[in-house]
Amino acid sequence: MDPINISYFGEKFNRLQLANPDNLLNSIRKEGFKTFNESGLPGTKNEEWKYTRISNLFHKEYHLTEDELKSEINISDVNAVRLPGSENATELVFANGKFIPELSTIRSSDNELVILPLEEAAKGVFKELIHEHLDKSSLFIKDGIHALNTSFIYGGVFIYVNKNKVLDNPVYLYHISDARENHTLSQPRSLVFVDESAKLQVVETYSTIGSMDSFTNEVIEIIVDTNAIVEYYKIQNDSITASQVGTTHIRQIGKSFVHALTISLNGGMIRNNTDIIMEAAGNEAHMYGLYLLKGHTHVDNHTLVDNTKPNCFSNELYKGIIDEQATGVFSGKIFVRPDAQKTNAYQSNKNILLSDDATVNTKPQLEIFADDVKCSHGCTVGQLDEEAMYYLRTRGISKEHAQSMLLEAFAADIVGQIKPEPLRIYVEEMISERLSVN
Repeated sequence: MDPINISYFGEKFNRLQLANPDNLLNSIRKEGFKTFNESGLPGTKNEEWKYTRISNLFHKEYHLTEDELKSEINISDVNAVRLPGSENATELVFANGKFIPELSTIRSSDNELVILPLEEAAKGVFKELIHEHLDKSSLFIKDGIHALNTSFIYGGVFIYVNKNKVLDNPVYLYHISDARENHTLSQPRSLVFVDESAKLQVVETYSTIGSMDSFTNEVIEIIVDTNAIVEYYKIQNDSITASQVGTTHIRQIGKSFVHALTISLNGGMIRNNTDIIMEAAGNEAHMYGLYLLKGHTHVDNHTLVDNTKPNCFSNELYKGIIDEQATGVFSGKIFVRPDAQKTNAYQSNKNILLSDDATVNTKPQLEIFADDVKCSHGCTVGQLDEEAMYYLRTRGISKEHAQSMLLEAFAADIVGQIKPEPLRIYVEEMISERLSVN
């Protein structure tokens, strides 16, 4: 990293620590900044970042917004990015990485769902819970970009679903970057706790206003207790000047069920870290991803399933369609620890290249330290099925329409895993529009 940038971040870090003298968050931020200083930004010599050059994004001057810039994002901007089903959803708005309560809408009672600014929650009745669970992701992700987010925890949100509460409607998180006048660096931070026998659907989307560059460096940590159910959806369809590193760290601390899905359609450089840590026997998790890329978009999906206890089950399927000069990366790890006997874990990555200039790098991995397990992994990289194309062409379907039909069918088993119907239809329409023949 350029020394000017290190100095810049150091000045802002010191100012944040002085302005927010909270012992709990100050201590966590201090550890984060120590790691950031020691590690710097990850480079391609780091095996986990071999195919993604994040340091190139820091050649421009980004502005941290909490102490020098006021966003002009208003309700009209929020209205422009609302998701289908928003009339029934709880909507949380982040402007340049900061949770904005006055632009957010809570459609749930306090006995079901508690939503608080993270700083406020860390000082109140949830202090011990936050102390126990906040920033456990740093035990698994030790690079400097994750540490940079931790260094600047401010304006985050805490979400708590009460015991036995099954929420009928989802929680939408809108991440809006205001890049009309400056290059912006947004660093949202969220901590979600889903208590025993509760259910929560979480949906995250990202949008940039303006023509300057935006970079979102996000961390969301989700804790799932006994008999709880969590569905997590991430939809990325921002402008080519918008880049993102996002960490979704899910810990199943009790026997529970997790369903996680990431859809990546457009953006600049995108890195998704999706971790599921199974800390109780009998956990179940399903992970899905679809990246449908063109232009110069670069999407890097890193996944981790860490089995620490016996009798857990995980199933992972990621699919990519890469066109023009776009790049797709998939790196998936499954760990089976010595105590995790009778683990069932499956991982698959399938890719279709539509252009000679398109690139994909895929690396599924298993590390097994137990002897009574069923695990498999695999990957494929190829082109459209010529026999299927021939079949459709012989029935009077044009080459372009035949290709579109086959690609939609390829994506369908991922999109079909989106359980909220309005959201699924929304994604289907975006994909159909992308693949449509003019």
